[in-house]
Amino acid sequence: MAAAAVSEPWPELEVAERERRRELLLTGPGLEERVRAAGGRLPPRLFTLPLLHYLEVSGCGSLRAPGPGLAQGLPQLHSLVLRRNALGPGLSPELGPLPALRVLDLSGNALESLPPGQGLGPAEPPGLPQLQSLNLSGNRLRELPADLARCAPRLQSLNLTGNCLDAFPAALFRPGALPLLSELAAADNCLRELSPDIAHLASLKTLDLSNNQLSEIPAELADCPKLKEVNFRGNKLRDKRLEKMVTGCQTKSILEYLRVGGRGCGRGSGRGKGRAEVTEKEDSGKKRRERKQRRESGEGEEEAADAARLLLRVLHVSENPSPLTVRVSPEVRDVRPYIVGAVVRGMDLRPGNALKRFLTSQTRLHEELCGKRTAATIATHDLRALRGPLLYAARPPQDLKIVPLGRKEAKAKELVRQLQLEAEEQRKQKKRQSVSGLHRYLHLLDGKESYPCLMDADGDVISFPPITNSEKTKIKKTTSDLFLEVTSATSLQICKDVMDTLILKMAEMNKHTLENKEEGSFSDTDSDAVSGQLSDPQVNPGAGKDGQCPLVVEQVRVLDLEGSLKVVYPSKADLATAPPHVTVLR
Repeated sequence: MAAAAVSEPWPELEVAERERRRELLLTGPGLEERVRAAGGRLPPRLFTLPLLHYLEVSGCGSLRAPGPGLAQGLPQLHSLVLRRNALGPGLSPELGPLPALRVLDLSGNALESLPPGQGLGPAEPPGLPQLQSLNLSGNRLRELPADLARCAPRLQSLNLTGNCLDAFPAALFRPGALPLLSELAAADNCLRELSPDIAHLASLKTLDLSNNQLSEIPAELADCPKLKEVNFRGNKLRDKRLEKMVTGCQTKSILEYLRVGGRGCGRGSGRGKGRAEVTEKEDSGKKRRERKQRRESGEGEEEAADAARLLLRVLHVSENPSPLTVRVSPEVRDVRPYIVGAVVRGMDLRPGNALKRFLTSQTRLHEELCGKRTAATIATHDLRALRGPLLYAARPPQDLKIVPLGRKEAKAKELVRQLQLEAEEQRKQKKRQSVSGLHRYLHLLDGKESYPCLMDADGDVISFPPITNSEKTKIKKTTSDLFLEVTSATSLQICKDVMDTLILKMAEMNKHTLENKEEGSFSDTDSDAVSGQLSDPQVNPGAGKDGQCPLVVEQVRVLDLEGSLKVVYPSKADLATAPPHVTVLR
């Protein structure tokens, strides 16, 4: 019986080899058994596909190591995604070097350490010379290799959230070590100190060190020339005023406070200078008077207005006279069991390219956080175009009818078949194995006897995850009230995480739209024609007279057919990691 298991076929590899594919995703219910039969590693045949650019193996609790031959057999690999597996406790040297790798995602594993040098490729030459994004979140790392910066000198994004780190290696912040690093996230660790040398990160734009054990923030942080967003919430800072500021003030105010010395954390405190001396030399009476005059002239009010523009007000079900609900049929349990919904009111998509930016951000979420829709799928709807309550169910492909975005009404079986034919034609025309658009997600339906769908009270299918939405509820430039839906075959938590990120992104977009009074683009007329509505300044009731654009997030309950509550979003635990410039009112 064991021998039979070992010889179990890998049809995905056969297809990839035959069709000379550049992308490969290994998933499905049989993956666990096949990896277990291979000794907790990937099959050696995988490393004989030298054309692969993208490889993902996710959600496999049997995968403990990639397997020998990865670096030698996949020289052109650009993206390697091995998240939510069981890699660990150490990372095998088999992983490197990978000279073409740009994205490495090892999040959600059981890694406790990364071997120095060999863990991410040898130090000389760099093991990952082209690496731009490294995601190590959700592991058990206690330290980072001292030569991490030397192994990946072109790193732009480093995510260390949810580990056990108590310090950064000194070499990470040495001058010129990571000249391109723009995003550093290390929330939910055990960091006790932040080195003043962080000022050497010349490209740093976003820094998230929330929920650590920091007692001080170095004044040198204000010297980071491009820093736009910081998060130090959840740290017990000695400077109590600063502790309050990191909870409620914008990054600009926090950095200014650090720049002029603050209280107990001023410049020069590490050089043996007293607070009085620092104040005399760096914060003269003239400068204090100038700051006071600016505050009196309304600068403080402007900052308060900026903060108000990113308000998120959560409307509880009990406060809502007509809350939207989603009922779930039991048959989705074996197809795509998890769903979370929310209503957002007050979105402004009319100016310039606001709608295009919104759709682009959704696409990015699908590519990154949603793992190319393998972990979760987002659907956004014009709330005015649907009628509740909604029903989340599963239907045989020959029975499920939908009017897909930009297409005529079709049964799901016919739609999938048509997309398959289009994908083949696309491959022939472009003479390549990768396809674009909806065609990239067809493999997620393989082996499914029923397809998931979301229907409104009229019986119309408004969503067919993970493939498409309905033309009926299409988002237009005149849309201001939206129903958001996130579904997953993996977990309820990933649905909530994606929804949190989407809503916070929408708040950012509303701020951007307000602060950049864009002129209408060439697509305005087309979009209004599609919506069948003329321009109306009252379309967005969320915009106040003073220019503030708070979003209202209405709770949506998900119930079973008997009316028992399965989940409500947003609960008190949701939207809890909002950045400092976003205020959530509950």
